[in-house]
Amino acid sequence: MGHLFEELDYRKTPMGELVLRRRRILSLDGLTVYEVKLGDKYLMSSMFHASEEALAKTALDSLSGDDWDVVVGGLGLGYTAAAALEYYQVKRLVVIEALKPVIDWHKRNLVPNSEILTRDPHCIFHNADFFELARTSGFDPDAAGCKFDAILLDIDHSPEFLLTAGHTDFYTPEGMQRLASFLKPGGVFALWSNDPPHDKFIRMLSGVFDRAEGRVIEFENPLQATASANGIYIACNGN
Repeated sequence: MGHLFEELDYRKTPMGELVLRRRRILSLDGLTVYEVKLGDKYLMSSMFHASEEALAKTALDSLSGDDWDVVVGGLGLGYTAAAALEYYQVKRLVVIEALKPVIDWHKRNLVPNSEILTRDPHCIFHNADFFELARTSGFDPDAAGCKFDAILLDIDHSPEFLLTAGHTDFYTPEGMQRLASFLKPGGVFALWSNDPPHDKFIRMLSGVFDRAEGRVIEFENPLQATASANGIYIACNGN
C-alpha cells in the first residue's frame, strides 16, 4: 500500500524552504496527493487543479490559427502546461520556473504530468524569474523581445497576495503594458488567482488591453464536501 506520508524532496531556496511531499488520504479511498510548500505557505496540491487547467483552456480557446507560441509562468505540478499541450496548434511551449528544484522534480519523474512535459518536444523548461524577464528581454530563452500568442501566469496567490514584494510592479498599468508588448496581435494574457476576480484589477487590465474579464472556476472540494472556487483573469489584444 505504500507510506501514508512521504517527503520526496526538501531544498533551501532564496525564497524559503521548498518541500515536495506525497500522502495518501484514507478517508478518500487512499487517494494519493502531492503537495508543495514554500516556507510556511502551501503553494499547490494535486487534489485541486481544475482552475489551473482552466487557465490554459480558457485562454487558448480564444485563439485562432495554428503554430502558437505559448508561455507558462510557473511550472508547479505541471497542470497548466499539460493542459496547453493538449492543443495541437501549440508549436512551442516555454515554461518559466524560477525554482530549479521544481524543474528537477519533473525531470526525475517525481510529480504528476512530468512524463507528459518531459517527453513532448514542443515543451521547453526555462529556469528564470518570470517577473524579471517581463521587465527586460521577454520570455524567449533564445531571442530577446520575441512575441507570443498566449502568456499564462500562475505564480502568485493573487494580484493582491504576492509570494514576494518584488513582484509588485508587475501588477500595475506599467507592468501590464510591458507584458502586452510581448503579445502578438490577437494574443491573450491569462492570470490565475486563488481569489475570485476583483473589479479593480479588471478595470486596470481594461485600461491596457482591448478586452478584459474575470471568471470564477468552481470545483469540488472532497475534504469539505462542498464547492470551492478560484479566479481567472483574461485580457486580449485586438487583431
